[in-house]
Amino acid sequence: MRSTLLVVALAARATASAAQMEMKPAPASPDPAAYGPVVKEAYDRVRAATAPFKDLSAAVAAGYAATVENCLADSAHGAMGYHHLNRAYVDKTLDVAHPEILLYERLADGSYALNGVEFIVPYRVWPADSVAPRIMERELQRSDDLKLWYMHMWVWKPNAAGLFANWNPTAACRKPPAH
Repeated sequence: MRSTLLVVALAARATASAAQMEMKPAPASPDPAAYGPVVKEAYDRVRAATAPFKDLSAAVAAGYAATVENCLADSAHGAMGYHHLNRAYVDKTLDVAHPEILLYERLADGSYALNGVEFIVPYRVWPADSVAPRIMERELQRSDDLKLWYMHMWVWKPNAAGLFANWNPTAACRKPPAH
């Protein structure tokens, strides 16, 4: 039930964050080196830590959700994808080797491709009225609708909108293949 509520809330955030993105332009580089040595080193660590999760079954074995009902997409900005959450990591600690969410895209053949990660910290452990949590010397964004701080990082699918953009214009939400 809580996973379903999170997915519904993420879908609601999709619309709200499109409007927020227009107010806060993000750097438009998909190259981690463009953000400096701290981000480049963290990017390499995230890729090393999540490489086994290119296979969704390995992510499930590590505690990430096996199924996610909704894929988040925006007609103007692209998609975020399916958000596979690992509840064991949802606390006030941010660790590049243990992202709270893995972002997947369903491919035309029905398989899943790992596109990126999302770091989140709920307001219940890091209040909205305090300074933003940081990882890689970067502040997380607020999502008052979801009552959490968040930051996407596109480590497996290049994103012309930027390494930390909310949406990836080349990502898509595909329906499962008909059987």
